[in-house]
Amino acid sequence: QVQLVESGGGLVQAGGSLRLSCAASISIFSLAFVGWYRQAPGKQRELVAVITSGGNENYVDSVKGRFTISTDSHKGTVDLQMNSLKPEDTGAYYCQGVYRGNVYWGQGTQVTVSS
Repeated sequence: QVQLVESGGGLVQAGGSLRLSCAASISIFSLAFVGWYRQAPGKQRELVAVITSGGNENYVDSVKGRFTISTDSHKGTVDLQMNSLKPEDTGAYYCQGVYRGNVYWGQGTQVTVSS
């Protein structure tokens, strides 16, 4: 069993920045990949960004150029740096990790962007 814990959410004005972190109960480098998802009220959960153990990154089109996913080897976390935030970025953000073929989710952290 792997536990994932997100942190860093909050309330920010449009144009502002937030940095989310995902910590794991095992070495973050043991996960095959880690993804950040978000779910806005009344909408389906969507993949925002993903990073593989090899360091490959992918982003949904709506956040390209604004969000950056990275692994912080010092903290042992996978971070999501979110810049130029828009009201439509509002939602609960979840970290997902895959370990030995099993999928694990964190409890989520709320991001609210005011206009």
